[in-house]
Amino acid sequence: MRKALLTVTDLSIDFQTESQTVHAVQQVSFDIEKGKTLAIVGESGSGKSVLALQLMRLLPSPPARLIGGQIKLMVDDENSIDLTSCPSQEMERLRGGVISMIFQEPMTSLNPLMKCGAQVTEMIRHHRKASKVEAQSETLKLFEEVKLPDPVAISDRYPHELSGGQKQRVMIAMAISCNPLLLIADEPTTALDVTVQKTILDLLNELQRKRGMAILFITHDLNLVKNFADTVLILYQSRCVEYGTTADIYTRPAELYTKGLLSCRPSNSERVRFLRTVQETINHSATLTDEENLVSPLSFDQRIESLTTKNTILELKDTHIWYPVHKNFLGKTVSWFKAVNGVDLKIREGETLGLVGESGCGKTTLGKSIVLLKALTRGEILYKGKSIHDFTKADLAVYRKEVQIIFQDPYSSLNPRIPVGEAIREPMDVHGLCKSNERNEKVMELLTKVGLLPDHVHRYPHEFSGGQRQRICIARALALEPRFIICDESVSALDVSIQAQVLNLLVSLRDEFNLSYLFISHDLSVIRHISDHVAVMRKGIIEEWDTSENIYHTPESDYTRKLIASSM
Repeated sequence: MRKALLTVTDLSIDFQTESQTVHAVQQVSFDIEKGKTLAIVGESGSGKSVLALQLMRLLPSPPARLIGGQIKLMVDDENSIDLTSCPSQEMERLRGGVISMIFQEPMTSLNPLMKCGAQVTEMIRHHRKASKVEAQSETLKLFEEVKLPDPVAISDRYPHELSGGQKQRVMIAMAISCNPLLLIADEPTTALDVTVQKTILDLLNELQRKRGMAILFITHDLNLVKNFADTVLILYQSRCVEYGTTADIYTRPAELYTKGLLSCRPSNSERVRFLRTVQETINHSATLTDEENLVSPLSFDQRIESLTTKNTILELKDTHIWYPVHKNFLGKTVSWFKAVNGVDLKIREGETLGLVGESGCGKTTLGKSIVLLKALTRGEILYKGKSIHDFTKADLAVYRKEVQIIFQDPYSSLNPRIPVGEAIREPMDVHGLCKSNERNEKVMELLTKVGLLPDHVHRYPHEFSGGQRQRICIARALALEPRFIICDESVSALDVSIQAQVLNLLVSLRDEFNLSYLFISHDLSVIRHISDHVAVMRKGIIEEWDTSENIYHTPESDYTRKLIASSM
């Protein structure tokens, strides 16, 4: 029988605050064999990252406190060490050299004032006592191994000059630079496009095969690890609720919570009206049966047919948004970055158009141009058949009221200094919507509509979870009774269970108020679930446009096929 490389037994960690004790991890046990991958899956606040940081002994104490348990690491075939009690000097030797970690956000994990090559070189020199020349040579080899284009050029760049995927590859190069026995990857693909996600997972698999290291992979998306992990541990409210092989977890989940996590993601095989939320699965409280919830190909075709009879609410004609890059000695621009380069789109009343593409393709820029946050270089935006170039001041006021946007990040979208009730009421005050004494009542109605409580009006944004904050942003967008809403990656940062709730809410509101959506995302499964038509964007142009079912099942473009394959 093979010895486990890492064995965690009954690990419990608390955080002591001024008012209470938070049980962050409670009696969690697992092991990882050499060369194998364990995925720890759970929602925000379940204890995943706390557990990972404790393995590295990076938790601040206080407020963190180890209540009990053991973390045993086999440093060779015969000897093990308990990471909870080994001396700090020994832990410093192990950290980076024997156990290494890839953090969730590479932009904040890399030093913005140091070039990328120098950061990896520093790690090699510290742990392997190599000379500067040897370390620099090894850095270039590592950059080549993690498939960075032009390692010499990348080595000489600062983090802000690299894409998200490139920064993550630099982090991986740094993490494997000392040949660790165990690599901890904490949400390493969360902020990345599906195609980049797949290449990062493929890279980790390849490095694992070549180096024989074990991987502890932390994520909130159970579907992400289906073809990546050997075993899966499900965390819920700081406890392990299920632990087994990946095949068993996916085909024979024992716990309702695990079943809920699996069912709340959009399916690749069938289309449904509403996603099952985790709580509906746990409480058996779904309002529709599976048969009632299923959207047949016939009913989808009928919906598409019915949309053709409706009026066009928004149309983009030959829209261009270019940014100057270089000027000649006379000050004339001689080269441009073409963020949006001749886009034509048409959206009807009650329709959801999904706009999908990788980061940097121009999706968000296009969305911001519709709400007049970005100026068009050339082209035309028509609202209800009238060009915004011909708008009077009164027309523009109506347009700003009826066309709203829900931004990707609910943290930065809300003013932290005002209660959420004021944040929702503010647009009504600006546009003079309804009588002053009726606005507070409308705020209460909106909070109830998005699944929050009326007494939340006096709370501040930091007192809410990410999913609740996104609901507040939706309530604020609805405050002006809009006809058209742009959802800019508005569910990408949410746990899958919260994501399902928000998607269900958007579908309900669309059907109730005959809203039109431009739904921007890089996640094709989410796009397929909520959209009637889909436009695939690449390098500033529309690569393909069709019904969501045709895009998903019979794509014409190689690029679309690549996106779909990455999301499967």
